[in-house]
Amino acid sequence: MDNPSTRSLRLLALLQSGRDWGGRDLADRLQVSERTVRRDTMRLRDMGYDVRSRPGPGAAYALRPSMKIPPLLLTADEVATIITSLLILEAWSPDDATAATARAKLEQVLPRKLQQRAAAVALSTQVLREPPASVDWHLVGEIADAVANASRLTFDYTDQYGRHSHRTVEPYRHLLRQQRWYLIAYDLTREDWRIFRLDRMEAAAISPGSHDPRAFPWASIEDWLTSNFGASDEHSTDVPGQYN
Repeated sequence: MDNPSTRSLRLLALLQSGRDWGGRDLADRLQVSERTVRRDTMRLRDMGYDVRSRPGPGAAYALRPSMKIPPLLLTADEVATIITSLLILEAWSPDDATAATARAKLEQVLPRKLQQRAAAVALSTQVLREPPASVDWHLVGEIADAVANASRLTFDYTDQYGRHSHRTVEPYRHLLRQQRWYLIAYDLTREDWRIFRLDRMEAAAISPGSHDPRAFPWASIEDWLTSNFGASDEHSTDVPGQYN
């Protein structure tokens, strides 16, 4: 059975034909109930697509003509890179369907030749499963928005010794290292650069307003990580260097 995301893409493809579709016709095409069609059209509306409907026994659905998926201007090599990256995430996080769902969506909107390349890459690639690097993608999105908008981030944190604290930081970057996700940020209370494990962060929220982005004082993140987190970090209790 199709998952809701794949089914919604199939529904969108039908609606983009430009005609009005009866609810029964869509249900037959998708091999689902009319109630499921109603739910899927609501899902498309939540995604920003202007799906018009006529309620009642003769329910009909139509997509506003201006709403179309823009063409994906990708080369075959770029498709191979994206598919391989998603396959790695799938292997590393077998209990998280996000990467697999994203790959399925991408493959459905690619032109035929690029679909063939994507399928070939998926068929010929085997990624050895590593210890899962689970990550909360909503939290990743919150961090990304905070960095892009020069906003501060607040969250509750539990360090490696089980101590709880509330933090207000200026996020700089998040990174994957040794199968774990981390946030590098300037901690306003500690007045120092710190590194936090994402799986130890809870109740993250973006603070209103923005600030001038603080310059990262090292030439690169790699330099900072290999220099014992900077000369002032030997007293840090967030991550003392062993990433556990």
